[in-house]
Amino acid sequence: MLPSFQESVDGDDRELESSEEGGGLSDERKLERSNNSYYCLYGYQSCRLQQGVDSDDGSPCSAAAETPSSDDFSLSLVDTNLPAEAEAELRSFIARHLAKGAFFEGMGNIASVELSIPESQVGCYYCLLEPEKHAEMASSESSICSLDYVVCFLGGSEKGLELFRHELDRYTQDLKINLDAKPDDLETCVQPLLRPWFEDSVCPIQRVVQLFQEKLAFVLHAALSYTSVEVKESDERTKKDINSFLRAASLQGLVQEATMTSLCMAMNEEQCKSVVVDCSGPQPQFHNAGSNKFCEEWTQVFLNGSEGGNPFLFRQILENFKLKAIQDINNLKRFIQQAEMNHYALFKCYLFLKNCGSGDVLLKIVKVEHAEMQEAKNVITVLEEFMRESAVA
Repeated sequence: MLPSFQESVDGDDRELESSEEGGGLSDERKLERSNNSYYCLYGYQSCRLQQGVDSDDGSPCSAAAETPSSDDFSLSLVDTNLPAEAEAELRSFIARHLAKGAFFEGMGNIASVELSIPESQVGCYYCLLEPEKHAEMASSESSICSLDYVVCFLGGSEKGLELFRHELDRYTQDLKINLDAKPDDLETCVQPLLRPWFEDSVCPIQRVVQLFQEKLAFVLHAALSYTSVEVKESDERTKKDINSFLRAASLQGLVQEATMTSLCMAMNEEQCKSVVVDCSGPQPQFHNAGSNKFCEEWTQVFLNGSEGGNPFLFRQILENFKLKAIQDINNLKRFIQQAEMNHYALFKCYLFLKNCGSGDVLLKIVKVEHAEMQEAKNVITVLEEFMRESAVA
């Protein structure tokens, strides 16, 4: 049996809140602990023999793929806001992982580290960045010493940062673009991107909840139904926050890519209008927006989570929202399959759609997924008629 609505929002939330904040902390202390963040950027000097050089016996040499030893590289501090003792501890941690060959260019890793800072143990996202010009030099058939970079973001717990892996990967790619553009002007081009990493990568979901309050249901519904959202008359950060929230709330990656594409096309053809968020007044106003009971219930969960001031908790709630939506989709698809041969199962489908709170969206999703299955299409047609009659009644 699937968990109830309330069970689906508990569990992981309690575990994350406990791991992030500890027991018995005041709300002020919780906010302080959750918002402490650190960064560190190292220059990574790597001396390696490039692949393609022949060895003594004439066979290709692949020394570039070998695990480097601590003598093959050096780390130089570019910028950090860590205390000196904690930075030295972090440098030792990074050096050990480099010596093990645990770095792959552009692919972030997340681990827990113990440092001489108030939080003692924090989550650490670290990633190797290789500027494009160095990649081009890799074709040279000689031993070279190249300067790459290792970026580290520290805050919250390992589990908390893991929830934001995609956001952090995108953020480091922005850093890399700046490194590629002006590698000799780090102070003005790259260092300003290091300081706000936590605000830009972790806090947008929390800010969107605080901005929209009860109207968050409209945003959740747009994300669930693959409806495009247009933000007007807002500052750049608010627009980025809303787009970041929509990406995080999307079911992309949890449903088939072909289904997503077809559903987006179907929604655009059906509605012909995007949801418009007008931020010109003191309070945001929505136009062409929809909602349902499911999104309204989850909005209350988000608002209840606002009391703790923990930005990682908001992301966990959002993940649970998506998990419950996927569970409901899978339930409905199973009921439809049964209804192809059983009239009682058809009635179960109808009751499920009527009571789940998001029947309007779920029916559109499964309709797209079953577009090529005639028997399922017939069931869905009947369900659509039942739902229309129920809405009129």
